[in-house]
Amino acid sequence: MTADGAARLGDESPSTAGSDSADSDWAASRRRAAAQRARMLQARQDAEHARAARIVDLFLGVARDEGLEPVPLRVRGYCGGSARTPLRGWYLRADETVGIDTEGRFYVLSTPLSLPQRLRGVRPQDQPVPMTIGEGGRDGDIVPLRFALDRLLPGWEERSPEPLV
Repeated sequence: MTADGAARLGDESPSTAGSDSADSDWAASRRRAAAQRARMLQARQDAEHARAARIVDLFLGVARDEGLEPVPLRVRGYCGGSARTPLRGWYLRADETVGIDTEGRFYVLSTPLSLPQRLRGVRPQDQPVPMTIGEGGRDGDIVPLRFALDRLLPGWEERSPEPLV
């Protein structure tokens, strides 16, 4: 190797090492920023779910006071058919694919069903209550939670013991 070649290698090595350090610092800062955005998104979603759960709790109080009768909730199969569940509550959409039980837990009531599930029944898993039902779904049928509850018991918000806001 010539002296000029060695000098060039010597010149490139420190800048390359500095570049690796800068790339590493940039990547670490991007990871921290992404983690911070994820924490903020999770906090916003948690706050939204807590607000929606409070609205459902207020609805349940009015529904009990006014004698709104719960119905047995069934799970609808993607390809037709249905299965019974141990749940009682109310459907929040006209197609009966989501509902709440008498304890205020939210359920998506559509899933692929096997023959044994159709015969024996299923126990769906509850999910956090959303403020908007159907958001992100393919069919575009988006229903605000308050509107869905008002369809079940018109004017219930005015009869609620506490304001919803």
